[in-house]
Amino acid sequence: MPVRVVESSAHSQVSGANQGHALPPAFTLLSVGQAFAGTQNVSSIQKDEAWRVNVRIQGCDLDHGYLCGTMEALNVPLADTPVVTFWEGEIVDTKNYTFFTGKWEATPEDDVRHWSKFPSFSPLLSQVEIDGGKSLDLSNYPYIFMRWKEQYFVNVGIDCGLTIAGFYYVCFSCSDGSINGFYYDPNSSPFQKLELKSTNEGRSGFSFSSYQLQ
Repeated sequence: MPVRVVESSAHSQVSGANQGHALPPAFTLLSVGQAFAGTQNVSSIQKDEAWRVNVRIQGCDLDHGYLCGTMEALNVPLADTPVVTFWEGEIVDTKNYTFFTGKWEATPEDDVRHWSKFPSFSPLLSQVEIDGGKSLDLSNYPYIFMRWKEQYFVNVGIDCGLTIAGFYYVCFSCSDGSINGFYYDPNSSPFQKLELKSTNEGRSGFSFSSYQLQ
């Protein structure tokens, strides 16, 4: 989901390290068509504000630590229609991607600061500080960590007054399918929190608007 710019101021990958074994049940909630719904807190010093958000997974390639989808913000101020963006994600599987981002203006210190917002990251902290978590085995860890980077607006122009310059640090709970995230962009309010829960949309016949991706 686009975020308003603030004017002021071990050797195993998550996706089946052991070849030939079935993927954990949690990955059924990261499959194409799965929907999530919740909110993003975009509060600033001047105002408390939250946007309702829908997310749908459009593609997934676990072998390469990749997934993508759309994010829809429903009650964006000054927007006549829900604002939809297309994002691509990196799964932290210690093979394709580590906890260190290495791009998008994020330093290792930024990474540790944001990942540490998730209580589930605490047992991993010491090893991540050493090597970004390359030596961790996350194949059976009860949480999946990801980065989501919005690539473009689907249904509005870039002059809509919003920005997609930043990205999300994301934590997915394998036990209940919930997602928590924190947005990082040096030019936006810090630690804007994303909170989503999996829904039956798309699997029971009910879904939010569909968009054609180019």
